[in-house]
Amino acid sequence: MHMPKKIIHLLLILGTAALLLPLCSAVGQTTNSTSAPVAGPGVVDPGHSGVNEVDNRLENQKDRIQQGVNNGTLDSQQAHRLARNDQRIANQEKRDMAANGGHLTRGEQKQLNRELNHNNRKIYREKH
Repeated sequence: MHMPKKIIHLLLILGTAALLLPLCSAVGQTTNSTSAPVAGPGVVDPGHSGVNEVDNRLENQKDRIQQGVNNGTLDSQQAHRLARNDQRIANQEKRDMAANGGHLTRGEQKQLNRELNHNNRKIYREKH
């Protein structure tokens, strides 16, 4: 039986791809132990402005809660509740980033900012 040239070429290409596939996936999984830390909560990275914005806002709100405790405008129960809300937002940020290879999508960043805005208003109301 004689196979046409097109079929032989197709089989050669498929066979080569099947041999190279495990090699390509192994190369993609290697890590460089000397690389810079991946952006994330608490890690400033100029290339991830959305992460930096969320992290800065979380830190600012934490400071505002602590100031409220220090000056007596927030009691410990109020402060705990507000801090727990911010912790939930930070945990969501970590989950979102883990699902996207260390990045936040614009939609995730917008959602986190909405939640931060909501807690920001709560902090203001509780302090005043």
